[in-house]
Amino acid sequence: MAVQSTSTQKPMPHQLEDHWLMLAEWEPHEATWIGWPHNTSDWPGRFGPIPWVFSEIVRHLSRGETVRILVQNAAHEKSARRILQRIGVDLARVEFFRFPTDRGWTRDSGPMFVRSGEDGSTAIVRFRFNAWAKYPNWKRDVRVPERAAKSLRTRIIPVEHQGRPVVLEGGSIDVNGAGTILTTEECLLDHVTQVRNPGFVAEDYETVFERALGATNTIWLSNGIAGDDTHGHVDDLCRFVNRSTVVLAMEHNVSDSNHRILRENRERLQSARLEDGSCVAVVELPMPAPVVFGGQRLPASYANFYIGNAAVLVPTFNDPNDRVALGILGELFRDRPVVGIHAVDLVWGLGTLHCLTQQQPRQGDETRGEEIGVRR
Repeated sequence: MAVQSTSTQKPMPHQLEDHWLMLAEWEPHEATWIGWPHNTSDWPGRFGPIPWVFSEIVRHLSRGETVRILVQNAAHEKSARRILQRIGVDLARVEFFRFPTDRGWTRDSGPMFVRSGEDGSTAIVRFRFNAWAKYPNWKRDVRVPERAAKSLRTRIIPVEHQGRPVVLEGGSIDVNGAGTILTTEECLLDHVTQVRNPGFVAEDYETVFERALGATNTIWLSNGIAGDDTHGHVDDLCRFVNRSTVVLAMEHNVSDSNHRILRENRERLQSARLEDGSCVAVVELPMPAPVVFGGQRLPASYANFYIGNAAVLVPTFNDPNDRVALGILGELFRDRPVVGIHAVDLVWGLGTLHCLTQQQPRQGDETRGEEIGVRR
């Protein structure tokens, strides 16, 4: 299936009072969204193997859900189909959407879904994307959520606060689906570097999280890991694995720059509380040895795993800790297999599995074709 979006007309927003909740990633998916790679500058000098890594991701995910792939045009779709067929992907489980993009990091620029507490329908929350307040090429990416909403004929919620659109990337948050959200101060509260929403303080974000995502409780961690050019995305360091438990990346080599950063986040979690006032259970996840290419430290982390219906996909780095990390996650996710995906080439793009994917939860009764506004 291929969907091509050509309309540039924007639907008119209106207010609708409802309770919206971002579900946990382990809840059943209708689909996973992913953008087929095309921007060679994301993997300079190492683009060749990247489509094959993507095909492995799609192969595993498509066993349990539809995979919705963003492609640039018909030729790009044809190339993707050819590779997917060669490794045995059932193309009946794949849908192609011809939405031109600037990059391929669907976690941050793709459609982000919430579910209604009233009728079980899903909607897309439209946060503004500005390429991590760092890069100039984002004007195609920013249109993807609206195009997805039109193609799915689902509602879209433009999120505003203090009269302006809110910038937020999917990789900067993680939720337990019960009202608690994880994020970092480095990413959202730094007023000098890669500033997403000038003038916002913690209370502003907490208001947005509650109104748009149903998160009444925010856990603020400190900084992200070394090599992360997003300036502190939480999905490289700390992730919920159930409603009361997180895995936290830990570096025990005191000479590594991640040691102090991750130890401080561990200390914060010791005093953190969930939405019901209970403590957060913390399971430590090792870090791989530093992955360096061309003198640049890359953001290699096992915490950037993705939870699909049929498997948990975990980036691996030809490191002795690969097996340790897979074992830890295997004990935590006993309801589905944990599968390693070779990510040494992938991480040269400064992201891995979670950065590339975005889940679309299953919905109940459908309410389609409207746009609603979350404002304050």
